[in-house]
Amino acid sequence: MGLSVLFNIPSLQSQNQLQNTNQSLQNTLTQLTTGSRINSGADDPAGLQIANSLNASIAALNQSVNNASNGIGIGQVADGALSQVSTLLNTAVTLATEASNGGLSSDQLTALGTEYNNIMTEINNIGGNTNFNGTGVFTSATTSIFLTDLATNYTIGISTTVLTSSNLGLTTTDFTTSGNPQTALGEINAAITSVGGLRGQIGAAILQLQDGQNVASVEAQNTTSALSTITSANIPQVVSNLSKFSVLEQTGMYSLAQANSVPQSLLKLLQ
Repeated sequence: MGLSVLFNIPSLQSQNQLQNTNQSLQNTLTQLTTGSRINSGADDPAGLQIANSLNASIAALNQSVNNASNGIGIGQVADGALSQVSTLLNTAVTLATEASNGGLSSDQLTALGTEYNNIMTEINNIGGNTNFNGTGVFTSATTSIFLTDLATNYTIGISTTVLTSSNLGLTTTDFTTSGNPQTALGEINAAITSVGGLRGQIGAAILQLQDGQNVASVEAQNTTSALSTITSANIPQVVSNLSKFSVLEQTGMYSLAQANSVPQSLLKLLQ
């Protein structure tokens, strides 16, 4: 190649190569700092698109785990409240059975009836005041919990019902009136059956939510692993690249200096 004062081709080549090396070095430093192989769309456009999709899936799965936890909490609170109702109903059975005894005085029957009716009030209080995260548990027939396992979006219903003594078929009554204690016994037994069935439904929903939570957790873990495979930097390789590009940058700067000194040689021809 002839020497020219108009163009210094070796210098241009050295500049281009040094610029490429510097860009590679900067990318390597960024990967080392962030631990991620993909830090911009230019690094891997297809990989970035896949990573964004996986991130969205992971977010949905993790929220499903949280949704299931909330649903389990609602179910457990509801079951605990219904356990109290069951205890109250058992007490009511005792009161009504005692009031059915023909040897009691009017005052005794009145006292038993008052205690029985207080139980009705307490059941209403439980239904109206039981809440989870500030929301009433027994304000609707069903609480729907949304979950996703990526392949399917679905809801699991917790049958909490509107809990009142009247909805359980119970009525306030006067035990001094003949036959009322026996009538109350029939109502109480039916209510006990209803509460038992409701607790069974809630228990089944809790188990279903736990299963859904486990599935979402495993899928979130697997999806995170797939995301890591795509985006995580290979640190040993990055460290190796850092050494390589650092050396190339130094040698490139030396080569550029040498290329820039070539025109000085032409001046010597004029001396």
